[in-house]
Amino acid sequence: MSLRTPLSRAKGLGSAKDGVHHWWIERLTAVALVPLYIWFVWGLISHAGADYETVAAWIGSPVTAVLLVLLLAVTFHHAQLGMQVVYEDYIHTEWLKLTSIVLTKFIAYVLAAAGIFAVLRVAFGG
Repeated sequence: MSLRTPLSRAKGLGSAKDGVHHWWIERLTAVALVPLYIWFVWGLISHAGADYETVAAWIGSPVTAVLLVLLLAVTFHHAQLGMQVVYEDYIHTEWLKLTSIVLTKFIAYVLAAAGIFAVLRVAFGG
């Protein structure tokens, strides 16, 4: 039998007050990805079979370049948020959980930066 009150036992074990924000960001990025991916797939289909110069000209358009950069940034951010939730739910060793989260964030941001660099290089004719 414990003499501690239920409140005393629960302190420090409850919400870190970050879960709702994380949940909202996941939902907002998911909603943002829907029109971006519809536009991207439409763009790929409409340029199927086109030569490099035609596709490069399409990517070189300011609207297309901005939308592609947004697509890459939001996709990788959404992916790392989702993987973080999986790690937090299924990895119970704290150091391994933290290492997995940090490594996933690092990889996601490096891949996003590489993709954005590629888009900008094609868009600016480099």
